[in-house]
Amino acid sequence: MKTPRSKGYSIALVGTLLWSATAVFIRYLSQEYQIPALILAFWRDLFTAGIVLLAVTILKPALLQIQRSTLLFLTGYGALLAVFNCLWTYSVFLNGAAISTVLAYSSAAFTAIFGWLIWREDLRLPKIIAICFSVIGCILVSGAHQVQHWNSNPVGILTGLLSGVAFAGYTLFGRFASKKDIPTPTVLGYTFLIAAIFLLGTNLLFPINWVGSRNLLWLGNQWDGWTVLFLLALIPTIGGYGLYTYSLNYLPASVANLIATLEPSFTALQSYVLLGERFTFDQVLGSLLILSGVILLRINDIQQIHTEKRRANEISSTQTPAIRN
Repeated sequence: MKTPRSKGYSIALVGTLLWSATAVFIRYLSQEYQIPALILAFWRDLFTAGIVLLAVTILKPALLQIQRSTLLFLTGYGALLAVFNCLWTYSVFLNGAAISTVLAYSSAAFTAIFGWLIWREDLRLPKIIAICFSVIGCILVSGAHQVQHWNSNPVGILTGLLSGVAFAGYTLFGRFASKKDIPTPTVLGYTFLIAAIFLLGTNLLFPINWVGSRNLLWLGNQWDGWTVLFLLALIPTIGGYGLYTYSLNYLPASVANLIATLEPSFTALQSYVLLGERFTFDQVLGSLLILSGVILLRINDIQQIHTEKRRANEISSTQTPAIRN
């Protein structure tokens, strides 16, 4: 029988695998239809919210009933998701995909630090090593170790680091939601709806010339493009974000975030299989480092569980004679 921790690892891994398909869908949409990133992010969030809320309305409408305090919490959660989407978009524009990936997954370190400060989550040597492995692995997988990629300006680097902080915040909000016992469908539906509203305001009120952001109906009557956008919301977003958020019911935020750093490796593998892109030695090595970090965490968890059980048995055995007397 699986322990809650083992269940959390399985859920987070499957969620990350689905989530990693995001780049494949986005790459296809950007190449085939040249859809601006902020418009794509808006429709992705809106479709995600629409699918989840419609399903909840049909299957379990009671999940839509929330208290005012919960709505305020989810509003902040959704706003943070929108901020992450915007920062990620700007980071890609300023830094390129490789550097942006590494800077975004600096969130693993931020989440571990914030989790330690807020919940006193474990921050021992195995987790610190796992964080180092994940950061180095992301650098190798994304190709950011190549000198030609590091042509970013200070504003670009700052934007990328802020995207990492925002993603760490998103993970911590998910942990708060699990502690508040807010169901995952409720969290997904409301946060993505709120994020879509914020992104709509960003597109309409603060248009940026280089993305042509006022043209929300960019795809027009290209229904195959709308279908791909719908699938982007359904598979990697609802499947990926949903399972990742659900895994926070069983895992510390820092552990879930470290598992999520497998996303670049999974993306590279899918790009190799589906798009015929080359899987380089550096990507293999980086993937192995990230995977080694996750395995190290799991071994450490198992050892801690055994230690706790042994101590519990020792305490029980020392107390039993006293009870008999």
